[in-house]
Amino acid sequence: MTASTALRLVLCSFLLAFALVASASPKTAPVNPSAFVIHRGTNLSHWLSQDFRWSPRETFITENDIRFIAGSGFDHVRLPIDEKELWQADGQPNEAAFKLMLQAIGWSRAHGLRVIVDLHTVNAHHFNAANEGLTNTLWTDPAAQTHFLSLWRELSVRLKDQPLDAVAYEIMNEPVAENHEDWNKLVAIALKQIRSTEPKRVVVIGSNLWQMPSTLPFLTVPADDKNIILSTHTYAPLLFTHHLADWVSFKSYTGSVHYPGPVVDKAAFDKLMGTGNRSITDVVNNAVDDWGVDRIRKELEPAIRRARELGLQLYCGEFGCLPTVVRADRLAYYRDFVSVLESEGLAWANWEYKGDFGLFEWHGTQYQGGAPDVELLGVLLPKHASKK
Repeated sequence: MTASTALRLVLCSFLLAFALVASASPKTAPVNPSAFVIHRGTNLSHWLSQDFRWSPRETFITENDIRFIAGSGFDHVRLPIDEKELWQADGQPNEAAFKLMLQAIGWSRAHGLRVIVDLHTVNAHHFNAANEGLTNTLWTDPAAQTHFLSLWRELSVRLKDQPLDAVAYEIMNEPVAENHEDWNKLVAIALKQIRSTEPKRVVVIGSNLWQMPSTLPFLTVPADDKNIILSTHTYAPLLFTHHLADWVSFKSYTGSVHYPGPVVDKAAFDKLMGTGNRSITDVVNNAVDDWGVDRIRKELEPAIRRARELGLQLYCGEFGCLPTVVRADRLAYYRDFVSVLESEGLAWANWEYKGDFGLFEWHGTQYQGGAPDVELLGVLLPKHASKK
């Protein structure tokens, strides 16, 4: 063997070892120019959005909650807001609700948390309209789109003085348009409006059809705007994560579900698929897949690939599992899901802080604050939990 051949072999061995280490290491997410840096967060749901009046607003989320979130190891909160909560029926601002929103942002900044203000539902659009007897007019009524833009105009006026590295905007939660281009057009107009007064504000944008990973490749994203974070949501496999939920198409199924592996056995699966109800079969068709780390990664892969093509950070703004499943299975699901997000360099926010998916014991719809679910927190934030 010549010296040059030996040198080439050593070099090849080094490069192979480096590639193996690199592939096993967590991916690094791109950083936006405005330095709005996020990694791990939680959703402040059922407060200024989807408020079911479980508890008085003034006590449901307080500064102590923000202090707890920061102390647990989270670095940001996603703050869903609804038009019907921040604006009155006559279109005038609900100043009490706006005050709470600004107060929450102030508390978050004081405790080192960044905030994503998420316009969750508007009167002309609800992400679960099909299952709640509602009609979305946002895609067919020009007046509804003009009104939607007016909401962001006012939000921008109220929030534009917030530091760029502390507060970001999410244009709308989980759009559900028949045509991807309907959402792309509205995104372009809304983003242009925000950029006219806030050229450097970080804006979070998800894709049509509930921000599913499979639809992110259809989202049109400006090529010259790096202050964008792409967002995806997934609760797959839905038959497991939404077991016994009363707002889903398969709510009549009360049999057992499992994770990892197939969610149900073939007999139960065949019965579900044989209902003839497409709204059921479309969401349970993956229930006999071999669910685990690899299957979760496959679910997220279209969004991961697209974000890397665009050189933008990818954010999983919602994921979670109801406590109606076997607890060991639920914790295993969270452990695997977070391990995939972390290994792929995705920022994330679990759904949710307080509620049936939440980080506290759930005592039913007459919400009484239970103790923190320390075991679940340890699964979501293992490095932080290990330091305590």
